[in-house]
Amino acid sequence: MYRDRSELEIDPISDILGLLKPASYGFRGLDAGGEWAIAFAGASGLKCQAIQKGACWLSMDGLSAPVRLEAGDLILLTGAESFSLFTSSGLLPIDGYDFFLATPPGETAILNGGGSVIGVGGFFAFEKAYAGLLPRLLPPLIHIGSGATEGELIWPITRLMRELRTPQPGGALIARHLAQTLLVEALRLYLTGQAEQGAAWLKALSDPRLRAAIKAMHAQPARRWTLDDLAVIAGMSRTSFATRFRTMSGEPAMEYLTRWRMLLAAERLRGGRETIAAVAATVGYESESAFGAAFKRVMGLPPRSFVRASA
Repeated sequence: MYRDRSELEIDPISDILGLLKPASYGFRGLDAGGEWAIAFAGASGLKCQAIQKGACWLSMDGLSAPVRLEAGDLILLTGAESFSLFTSSGLLPIDGYDFFLATPPGETAILNGGGSVIGVGGFFAFEKAYAGLLPRLLPPLIHIGSGATEGELIWPITRLMRELRTPQPGGALIARHLAQTLLVEALRLYLTGQAEQGAAWLKALSDPRLRAAIKAMHAQPARRWTLDDLAVIAGMSRTSFATRFRTMSGEPAMEYLTRWRMLLAAERLRGGRETIAAVAATVGYESESAFGAAFKRVMGLPPRSFVRASA
């Protein structure tokens, strides 16, 4: 069973990102001039774009209207939707992946001679077993407005670019930590602003009452939690808590608890040193069959198939 943790040890963002660690990442700069449009086909993973000078527009499948990006803005795209960056609508876009992958990681790609819009873009690809969970935990678009990125986000991006551009001994480890730092800082800024960009787990963390319940689930994943227990921790009635949790996070509280348990179980199963029954017990399941059904519903594979795929 997982050891119960103290209040100071519990940090849901660190817990989740600790499991959803990037398997790969790549960042490149953009220096564009004139009028331009760059289109990116849909792909899984987390996409990041930061504008350092000038302005452009973002269009993405599922958005009702383009979003204007200005100097100091940073966006995270969490889904697999296609998107485009442009200065004027109606232009024939170039393929973004072909354009940027022709430039080495950490270097800057020049478009139309450069000079008007300068930015940095990149991606985080997560391990296949976890990649599909990201859109369920985060809103499809996280837009951090101008000014908030100064210092907090530009520094890790700039340093990451340098590590990718001129590899040094130990650079792979530093780059990995910088990538994680960038994600954490971006999510912190999102929470500080308490943005209202759709329902997602991250949005629920911006509510102190819901955050208390989420921290309790993370502290004691194997406990036989009930909705009444969690409502008491949140200081709300059972009905109010259930309604608000679902509205803010996009899923019922008990489904979130099941998802967190299955993520923990998946990490232990990947180690290959414990039986399925033993792992089931660590996350509060006495029945291996009940655990197997829940695991398949969340992770998409039965536990034994997941173990084989991980191996």
